[in-house]
Amino acid sequence: MKIITINTDGGARGNPGPAGIGIVVSDGKNKLAEIKEKIGETTNNVAEYRAVIKALDWLQENIDQIKPDRINFNLDSMLIVNQIIGKYRIKQEHLKLLNQNIQEKIKLFNIPINFNYIPRTQNKISDKLVNQVLDEKTSLSNK
Repeated sequence: MKIITINTDGGARGNPGPAGIGIVVSDGKNKLAEIKEKIGETTNNVAEYRAVIKALDWLQENIDQIKPDRINFNLDSMLIVNQIIGKYRIKQEHLKLLNQNIQEKIKLFNIPINFNYIPRTQNKISDKLVNQVLDEKTSLSNK
């Protein structure tokens, strides 16, 4: 069984403030992708959601090459995990829309996709990617 693990993280400095996302995709043996991106001014929660959305987009583009049997998402935000799996209610309308986007994307895959909470100490690489992108000086060449 081929299991793909996707660690995502999102963060904002100032909350709201300049925000970024970090994503690490691996198959247990090899790192398949590392993605980091500035996403403008927003909150930590929006950044966490945007990281999952970006990872699902990457997965959709690469699913035929990697052919996974299962996908495990690991996030260090218990709130976002519990909102995605439907355990927690979402009060803010903008977060509801992001969650709906995720739910619609999940339906496109015919494989199990799990969302797990992990402590921040186990999400160091994704967190590092967020900090790298937030530490970069803004220029036209940076994304």
